[in-house]
Amino acid sequence: MSQYAIEVNNLSKRFGKFTAVDHISFTVDKGEIFGFLGSNGAGKSTTIRMLCALLNSTSVTAEVAGFDIDRQPEQVKRQIGYMSQKFSLYQDLTVEENMTFFGGVYGLSNARLKERMNWVLKMAGLKGKEHRLTADFPVGWKQRLALGCAVLHQPKIVFLDEPTGGVDPASRRNFWELIHSLSQQGVTVFVTTHYLDEAEYCSSIMLIHAGKLIAGGSPDELKKKYIPNPMLEVECNRVFEALEIFSDTDWVREISLFGTYLHISVIDKPSAVSHIQKTLSSRGIKLYRIDEIIPSLEDVFLHLVDDNP
Repeated sequence: MSQYAIEVNNLSKRFGKFTAVDHISFTVDKGEIFGFLGSNGAGKSTTIRMLCALLNSTSVTAEVAGFDIDRQPEQVKRQIGYMSQKFSLYQDLTVEENMTFFGGVYGLSNARLKERMNWVLKMAGLKGKEHRLTADFPVGWKQRLALGCAVLHQPKIVFLDEPTGGVDPASRRNFWELIHSLSQQGVTVFVTTHYLDEAEYCSSIMLIHAGKLIAGGSPDELKKKYIPNPMLEVECNRVFEALEIFSDTDWVREISLFGTYLHISVIDKPSAVSHIQKTLSSRGIKLYRIDEIIPSLEDVFLHLVDDNP
């Protein structure tokens, strides 16, 4: 058996002339929360579908739970849980009917299924709502139910593909608490997301862009490696004008727009603060504040994307 939960070497997928995943390699430790991050269309879902043995690879040497994804797809499927972007639920079935269906797919006995269904109801906060249609529930409840259905059979590895899309911030936070509880029980969690703030919850991260891996490591490692200079957050009016002005200066390493603020990576903080104050004042742009901040993973991602167009 492999020492890793997932081991991938040169995984590729082409659709005609289009390469969706381009010779990527990585490993996932057992019991860790592994974040697979990138923008929409980067290749995340294609990768996860291959690792779940739902899509044949073009070229690969990959094992999931010790089984080859192309030569042993049925063994792979028995070891994993999978939650797709659409939560994998049948909207016209009740909560109980959804759980019964997935329990049957996973081959759970009646006694075992009842035990696991009770666990899902408690975990999802759906006790007393077993006979209501799934379509009637808020997105956050559907999300927890879908996770419960994906782990009814207590798999060693669970794949979550964009699980928090369209979910409010409070529900996203609650969902990540459930993910951490699974990890503490020894379950390996492989999660794809384009919400870079969620990546802070992961023990390790891999960034993918245009089908290629561009960086990997823990959140702290990525920040220290790729954003070593001071990072300033600048709040001012006429922010787009300020962005254009500072983009052309030699004391700025990186600059990007975050909402209505500027994030500026600079060579030297004191001189940069002075430059910002004087430049904005001379242009009649009102400065509200300058703060040094800890770089975010979004800062890292934008830096890497700029280097890998």
